[in-house]
Amino acid sequence: MALSMTGFGKATCDLEGEVVSAELSSVNHRYFDCGMRLPNGWSSLEPVAKQTLKKWIDRGKVNVLVSRKRARGTEHPVKLDTDVAKQYVEASQQLAAMLGTQEALSLNVLAQLEGVFGEEENEEDLAAAEETLVRVLTEAAQHLNAMRETEGAALAADIRHRLGLIREALAAVEERLPELNARHETRLRERINELSTDISVTEERIGIEVALLAEKGDVTEEVIRLKTHLDHVEEVLGTDGSIGRRLDFLAQEIQREINTLGVKTRDADVASYVLDMKSELEKIREQVQNIE
Repeated sequence: MALSMTGFGKATCDLEGEVVSAELSSVNHRYFDCGMRLPNGWSSLEPVAKQTLKKWIDRGKVNVLVSRKRARGTEHPVKLDTDVAKQYVEASQQLAAMLGTQEALSLNVLAQLEGVFGEEENEEDLAAAEETLVRVLTEAAQHLNAMRETEGAALAADIRHRLGLIREALAAVEERLPELNARHETRLRERINELSTDISVTEERIGIEVALLAEKGDVTEEVIRLKTHLDHVEEVLGTDGSIGRRLDFLAQEIQREINTLGVKTRDADVASYVLDMKSELEKIREQVQNIE
């Protein structure tokens, strides 16, 4: 099954009165490349997070955003730091004395100063955080892969359609082969006659020339190999796992056979079919770049 490297997935879960959410977005890349943003205090869990995602994603650039937010009614108690408050008051009194004023630090101003009030934080349970992170990333990756499967199916359908067009052009070339072979045989006989009238040319030389001319005009092997490569692409599209690199390799092999076919035949009609095949193959290669 072909998987696109482009997709998006999101999931949420609860952790001790907090809501943890994960958003994944992926785009094309030759290898697995993961950029990750985790909540404060969770940086040590990044290797676990990447290992979790690699179970679901073989290739692609993945951007990961994990955030946490308190659920309603679970706010942490507010704590007053009396030592910090006293330091602010004493410092303000010293400043007032230095300026020769009776103005005092008001309660409203004091309450807004940094460190006077704060939320009472519980010690982080990293084991529970790791379990939650793995769970939310797994669910988000499943949603991501569902989208990638849908797009991958569309890519595979388009590639199969273009394979069909290449097969049609190749069938048209095969229809031309008997006539082209007849022409080639005529040229070959003319060349043999030319060589045989030259008394300085040995039988060995004639044999070599004949063999070279025969090889230059015979495209049977190229046609067979091209059909085989097209069949292999169909087979690979039906397999599971990461198939993008295999498809890319097969596309290169198909390109090689099409080029050779065009060079050997030297026929205007075949050249037109070869251009059609090259055009469809280029579109296939563009689609293959999107497949994992």
